[in-house]
Amino acid sequence: MVDLQVTSFKLLFQISSLLILLLYPATVSSECTCEVENVAENKGEALKYKLGAIAAILVAGAAGVSLPLLGSRIPALSPENDIFFMVKAFAAGVILATGFVHILPDAFDHLTSPCLKGSPWGKFPLTGFVAMMSAIGTLMIDTFATGYYKRRHFSKHNKQVNIADEERGDHDGEHAGHVHVHTHATHGHAHGSASPSEEEGLSEFIRQRIISQVLEVGIVVHSVIIGISLGASESPDTIRTLLAALSFHQFFEGMGLGGCISQAQFKSVSVAIMGTFFSLTTPLGIAVGIGVSSFYNDNSPTALIVEGVFNSASAGILIYMALVDLLAADFMNPRLQSNFRLQIGANLSLLLGTACMSLLAKWA
Repeated sequence: MVDLQVTSFKLLFQISSLLILLLYPATVSSECTCEVENVAENKGEALKYKLGAIAAILVAGAAGVSLPLLGSRIPALSPENDIFFMVKAFAAGVILATGFVHILPDAFDHLTSPCLKGSPWGKFPLTGFVAMMSAIGTLMIDTFATGYYKRRHFSKHNKQVNIADEERGDHDGEHAGHVHVHTHATHGHAHGSASPSEEEGLSEFIRQRIISQVLEVGIVVHSVIIGISLGASESPDTIRTLLAALSFHQFFEGMGLGGCISQAQFKSVSVAIMGTFFSLTTPLGIAVGIGVSSFYNDNSPTALIVEGVFNSASAGILIYMALVDLLAADFMNPRLQSNFRLQIGANLSLLLGTACMSLLAKWA
């Protein structure tokens, strides 16, 4: 499990660094053939709003991701509580609307821009293709990683069983072959080989960890891009609008991510690292955008291609995670299906989440 956490944190850092490195040359080396829109620019006032956006979005993201993590101190937010189902449904609706309503349309706009000439731009639906392939890739990572860690875990326990059997011999009679093994998934103990319930518990445990880490990758990719876009803008009116919209955006996305992290049962240090990493990505993107704002051209072909491809991939990841790993898993849960009131509440929370995030698309 430690290897899984370390690898995931390295992957998150490398992706955010790659985004910054790719977008940076795109802003200086490409000459745009399209006319740049004339906006009322006031760099001093714009910078003031950008600095305010860094603080506001940082606080909003931190509050959103921390709220579900307080389940141990707030009983209503505990995963064992029915309210948690509705909170997760709301957050899943936010993530789903983020993929469909916010990110995917932006990706279509970027990859079908008149600034892009020649093949395959405008001749092949590359946005949908990249989103589809990223969703398939997420499925493969989900299944292969879960299978790998499950096989490694039980292989290790089976070796412990065999060694213990050899040491104890047959003098224990009917107790031979039964050993005391600790299963991390259920935080309990069992004798002999793992039972079906233990295997199911371990699979769910590993699955929740992989879900939270892959979901963070998808959110981080998008967060860096929108942060750079805001930081590079020189229009105070645009920045004011984005500041409010993105603060709500980060808060709701943080709730969805925090809910997954709380179920994954990470150690406190890992939880802190993941929460901090999510909270800092958009402010970091804004800071980078401020640094390149003097020569940034978001209509340059290279910038359009990089942003379009990464947005498409991010949309595919978030749509898959919301539908398959969050909504399908919870809405097919026997606990929810056996409680009609909880079922109605979860469905209403889902619709409310999608409505809130879709409404924000009017401004951001």
